Amino acid sequence: MAELMAILLFASICVALMAGYPVAFTLGGVSLLFAGIGIATGSFDPGYLSALPNRLFGIMNNQTMLAVPLFVFMGVMLERSRVAEDLLESMSRLFGTLRGGLAISVCVVGALLAASTGIVGATVVTMGLLALPTMLRRGYDPAISTGTLAATGTLGQIIPPSIVLVLLGDVMSSAYQQAQLKMGIFSPKTVSVGDLFVGALLPGLLLVGLYIVYIIAVAILQPKKLPALPKEELGDVEWGKLLKALVPPLVLIGAVLGSILAGYATPTEAAALGAVGAMLLALFKGKLNFGQLRDVAYGTTEISAMVFMILIGASLFSLVFRGFGGEALIEDVFAQLPGGVLGAFFLVMLVIFLLGFILDFIEITFVVVPIVGPVLLAMGLDPVWLGVMIALNLQTSFLTPPFGFALFYLRGVTPPSIPTSTIYKGVVPFILIQLLLLVIAYIFPGLITWLPEQVYGS
Repeated sequence: MAELMAILLFASICVALMAGYPVAFTLGGVSLLFAGIGIATGSFDPGYLSALPNRLFGIMNNQTMLAVPLFVFMGVMLERSRVAEDLLESMSRLFGTLRGGLAISVCVVGALLAASTGIVGATVVTMGLLALPTMLRRGYDPAISTGTLAATGTLGQIIPPSIVLVLLGDVMSSAYQQAQLKMGIFSPKTVSVGDLFVGALLPGLLLVGLYIVYIIAVAILQPKKLPALPKEELGDVEWGKLLKALVPPLVLIGAVLGSILAGYATPTEAAALGAVGAMLLALFKGKLNFGQLRDVAYGTTEISAMVFMILIGASLFSLVFRGFGGEALIEDVFAQLPGGVLGAFFLVMLVIFLLGFILDFIEITFVVVPIVGPVLLAMGLDPVWLGVMIALNLQTSFLTPPFGFALFYLRGVTPPSIPTSTIYKGVVPFILIQLLLLVIAYIFPGLITWLPEQVYGS
């Protein structure tokens, strides 16, 4: 009876979310409903609910989660400081005379925005508004143009500092400790957000490189789809303006990531440094005033409140799911899968990929990963490798039709003359590139684990 209730609980939450009910209240409300039914039928121990206050107090005292509003503040401030507009204009002058130069510029600027803002929706919309009209006006193929914009907009999922990696780092740390305790290790090691930041750096840069290689290949094989722009139309490269647009974001990115890599700051401290740096950059560009600061504060509060309300609802779901014996059920299913740990890993990755069609990364991180993470880690998988692989998988699902969130963001700023099918067609090559990266990272796990070992010596 209890195991059946665990399955029905998970299924009911997925159905309610697909129906459009608010995520945080769906997680908490459906979980409480099932807990009440379980108490009435004798299949649920109400003692599990007594752990909820401690869980909520732990969330409020979690220093790692403090990085979320700080990174959000940094991203929103940079978004409203016209950093993207200045970068794109300068990069277009630099690369525009090459075939596919505008698309390459979009990739470079998208990577820089990913490393500075980390907010996928904002990046996709901003780049779509700025770059898409220019690309279409210059004769670029609509499918490749929209595909490039959607793909580069999702780089904020994997290139640190990423909010996805902050949330995953906290969840993976808890899952890793649970896994070690189950294995009889009573002085468990930990995995930090900094570990995931460092582990994701090389895969993120490789992904940008693969995007650019694809664009160059199309420009060579099908030059009409990605024409070069005449130099007289673009004008000469204004190196002073280019440096003025490029250096401040690079300095900010270097300060945030460099302080983490060098061990001078925790991710939370580095996030505070980034928030202050974003304000200074806005001041430098003449974009900082009381109204701007108020709007950024409101935007940060809205996003942060959403994240923490979902976390509270997910904590309640986790307790009720565990009370129904859901974790034991997952362990039994994984143990009976053919292929052992590899079979379990591929099943989890497939489930996360499919759930990415209907759920945001926050729900998947807080609902699914705490359930499957301890089981996979107890099977011997490296926590940093597993965390980065999940992040890459979530990024891929963000792009995949018909429900990829990045596609919805881009559709909102795309002219009606471009059908949705064109956007879907354009993202297919980039989805294949991301799947290729997942295969490469699976075959060569050192792509993820080597740099953390060098930086932290673990």
